[in-house]
Amino acid sequence: MSVNGLPPYDEGNIFARILRGEIPARKVLENDHALAFHDIAPQAPVHVLVIPKGPYVSVSDFSEKAAPEAVAGFWRSVAETARKLGLQDGGFRVLSNMGHHAGQEVPHFHVHVFGGAPLGPMLARAAD
Repeated sequence: MSVNGLPPYDEGNIFARILRGEIPARKVLENDHALAFHDIAPQAPVHVLVIPKGPYVSVSDFSEKAAPEAVAGFWRSVAETARKLGLQDGGFRVLSNMGHHAGQEVPHFHVHVFGGAPLGPMLARAAD
């Protein structure tokens, strides 16, 4: 059964394996609600992933199923990660892809935190 058009949660996905310690990661922050770590193929000078500690496929799945304290703790962890990386002054982008059309590659809810340089527009502008 799919969740919001996505496959069911797969305990073998790479982020689940990172959470279990089966795959190493360069951690930025870890607490009861989230783990933040450097992306192995960065798309900006600073590119960190923040994942919740739970089996959530997407932001929609997370918002529907996670306890309120888990949701609040996760988003506080995103902000704390940006602070730890020194991104507050220059600014940063938080991005989450959900589903095939958005390019979600790993079926575990996660956000990308980008910064360290001007990032340009979020999407290519359509020609008139």
